[in-house]
Amino acid sequence: MGILDYISEFFSVAPSTGKKRKPMQTVEIKVKMDCDGCERRVRNSVVHMKGVKQVEVNRKQSKITVTGYVERNRVLKKVQSTGKRADFWPYIPYNLVAYPYVAQAYDKKAPSGYVKNSAQALPAPNSLDEKLTSLFSDENPNACSIM
Repeated sequence: MGILDYISEFFSVAPSTGKKRKPMQTVEIKVKMDCDGCERRVRNSVVHMKGVKQVEVNRKQSKITVTGYVERNRVLKKVQSTGKRADFWPYIPYNLVAYPYVAQAYDKKAPSGYVKNSAQALPAPNSLDEKLTSLFSDENPNACSIM
């Protein structure tokens, strides 16, 4: 049977179209919505797109989340076609960031519990804050252990 399996790999019965299927992904977009009409217009613009499985609109955070087999840029263009100003969601939860309140990450416009998704600069290894936090660290072999 080994030779038959080897030969059958060369002869395919299933037609191949040559197209790759888009990966399932979640696209988050920041859109300013003031009323129910704005929310409905933005939702209806993306609900009928090909490949969309789920659409969630959060007017309080000015955020729309689209899940499905879609391209990020096409979803953004579709939302912008409603006349609303839209950008990709620039925020991440603050508990995922090492130093959430440094100048380049903290944003007053961000919803509560979120900070800007920017490259975080690590503190200098000789800074006083870093020395104090690593003083009682389990990962530091020269740390003080009081137990």
